[in-house]
Amino acid sequence: MNFPLRLLVCAFCFFLGGTVALAQTQSAPLFVLNSLSDSVSVINPIDWTETRRIPTGKQPHHLYLTPDEKSVIVANALSDTLTFIDPQTAEVQRVLRGIIDPYHLRFSPDMKWFVTAANRLNHIDIYRWDGMDLTLVKRVPTGKTPSHLWIDGKSTTVYASMQDSDELVAIDLATQTLKWRTPTGLTPADIFGTADDRFLLVGLTGSDSVEVYDVSGKQPQRARVIKTGAGAHAFRALGDGRHVLVSNRVANSISKIDLQTFAVVDNYPAPGGPDCMDVSRDGKLIYVTSRWARKLTVIDMAARKVVRQVNVGKSPHGVWILDHAARH
Repeated sequence: MNFPLRLLVCAFCFFLGGTVALAQTQSAPLFVLNSLSDSVSVINPIDWTETRRIPTGKQPHHLYLTPDEKSVIVANALSDTLTFIDPQTAEVQRVLRGIIDPYHLRFSPDMKWFVTAANRLNHIDIYRWDGMDLTLVKRVPTGKTPSHLWIDGKSTTVYASMQDSDELVAIDLATQTLKWRTPTGLTPADIFGTADDRFLLVGLTGSDSVEVYDVSGKQPQRARVIKTGAGAHAFRALGDGRHVLVSNRVANSISKIDLQTFAVVDNYPAPGGPDCMDVSRDGKLIYVTSRWARKLTVIDMAARKVVRQVNVGKSPHGVWILDHAARH
């Protein structure tokens, strides 16, 4: 083979290899939890089809990636189970039983603690995680209807919103005891903490705002109220270290908040009752579940418009993609 031809063949192989690698990355499935269909929709991001539905326990609401990134955990609240799914193949790996009412879930950054919020049973469970199994350390009674969780960067404190008693509580992880509780606005839902652990943002689903709390002292202080839109609910970091998104379920919009100024700097249309979100690795697309429309909605941030919708099951809630932007 002469040199020019050999060079051409090498170049083609390099191109083909890069194309295959790109396709493999892009073809990792998207997961959408269908809370009232008791299933997970598996979506192919190449042709945007729902390839299959994975049966789960009753009422899956939220999901979380294990620290080793080998499993996506789906919390099935009414079945008292966790379903572990392979993020690459969408195959069910195992089902862990006896996890009481896991509505929301979160790992601590040091990977030692796993925490669940029992939304209907009014308690928070704190487990030790050894990389494979969970051991219940303490069941902590809380206010009415614990909803969402956040754990600080030092893995010392878990924060939880109480959606029916309108409170925010803090629990010390080392002692599993309540540190404080403070009243909030109406129906607090998701929580997001700033990188320095000083501020917590709380979405008020019963209002049109996000409350900002300074939690750097012994007692929390409400520092700011950010008006976003009716039904402020779930957060997702944009991945640039400065901005966070909040879905406004009633207003059918998503607001972009600057974490340095605590001001809304942009808004995006999100029809059908937007709920949980994920963001593409390049920060260009928002994937959001449209809770009342039974769809996954894809939003182009630069164009500020919906570019795709995919039919899924009843009451889609959590959403997760493998090729995502940083979550902090």
